[in-house]
Amino acid sequence: MQSPVLLLVLLGVMALAYHFGYKRAVSVAGGVSQIKTLHSLPGYYGFYAALWAGLPALLFLGFWVGFQDTILTSLMKADLPAEMTAGLSDGRMSLLLNDIKNLATGNIVSGEVTPQLQAAADNYARLQRLASIALWVVVLAVAVGGLAIAWNNTGPKLRARNHVESTVMVILVVFSSIAILTTLGIVLSVLFESIHFFQKVSLTEFFFGTEWSPQIALRADQVGSSGAFGAVPLFTGTLLVSLIAMLIAVPIGLMAAIYLSEYAHSKVRAIAKPVLEVLAGIPTVVYGFFAALTVAPYIRDLGASMGLDVSSESALAAGLVMGIMIIPFVSSLSDDVINAVPQAMRDGSYALGATQSETVKKVIFPAALPGIVGGVLLAVSRAIGETMIVVMAAGLSASLTWNPLETVTTVTVQIVTLLVGDQEFDSSKTLAAFALGLTLFVVTLTLNVIALHIVRKYREQYE
Repeated sequence: MQSPVLLLVLLGVMALAYHFGYKRAVSVAGGVSQIKTLHSLPGYYGFYAALWAGLPALLFLGFWVGFQDTILTSLMKADLPAEMTAGLSDGRMSLLLNDIKNLATGNIVSGEVTPQLQAAADNYARLQRLASIALWVVVLAVAVGGLAIAWNNTGPKLRARNHVESTVMVILVVFSSIAILTTLGIVLSVLFESIHFFQKVSLTEFFFGTEWSPQIALRADQVGSSGAFGAVPLFTGTLLVSLIAMLIAVPIGLMAAIYLSEYAHSKVRAIAKPVLEVLAGIPTVVYGFFAALTVAPYIRDLGASMGLDVSSESALAAGLVMGIMIIPFVSSLSDDVINAVPQAMRDGSYALGATQSETVKKVIFPAALPGIVGGVLLAVSRAIGETMIVVMAAGLSASLTWNPLETVTTVTVQIVTLLVGDQEFDSSKTLAAFALGLTLFVVTLTLNVIALHIVRKYREQYE
């Protein structure tokens, strides 16, 4: 049986352990009427037993799943006849082991199935069956042993609540540390590869160069053996598309938030806000299709009717559709911030004779402005990191222009382009993606920090 089935069985054992632990606590207390003699409530004794039955078994299961393939491969390799492995390089040995595993699982092998290969596959299948049986026996034995330990430790003086809460705290710290270390690992990996890139390309050329053509030849005699890595056109295209998107999203989203929070009837708000937020759940590839097949041709035809030269893929088309996509971010955040303004401020304004419109303009909006600015900055970060819409509607040409009717590209699009296909991982072309990613990370991190700082300051002032 597979590990997921064993995991479900183990969860069932933990549920039984909770039941036994609960009953054991009531029993040692002398009945339900005497549970006040216990240090903790009976439920904590149930959780104590469940943790003893589950955690050691889960840890063992995790280590087993992580190292089973390595151990079985070593055992299988040790049992192979000498004539099968004689003179094989590391690559050929890896291919042979892969063929044995594929044959044992019923998959296609790369060569002819010889009797020796079939025997090795049968041996590997036997090892897998033995490992599966041993896994079930050991995991269930560990679970039962943990339950027995919890059963023996259960007594009126056992601080079950303290043990359970400390264990849960350790689990929370471990998972939080995993999230933090994962983020740190991503940042360090991007940083180290970016350092390798800047050892090949100068900082001045990257941040101030105006030509982007990262085409590195594979041979020295090939045309274009040195690329151009000036990222200014990418930064310009990113800012242009993001600016167009925010010019659409901020006014519409902000006006929608003001209407829903101050003017709309509760029934209208209950329907309109979820409908508006549906826009945030639409996949970006759908927005990309809409931009490429509907918006971009419409803008091109409209520009042609006015005598303008409009590209089939333009920053305007991508920015318009991206702005529609970002509207829910601005409207939802602004709506929450406006609703957080104390009602006493509204009542005071009305008491002084101000109208609802004057209250919105002179009291509510200034009070909510820091939070609104924070929401807008978060929306800007979302716009800067968008990729799919730009790929499908703005194009791939790295043009240094502020004309929204021309084809542009962005940092995220170039990152995707540079890492697609078979590339040399240590070439300047591939490493440029990490430098772009690091730059984008620093920019979005700065915007998020500014937004969070503004929102925190707002909350401290009005909550």
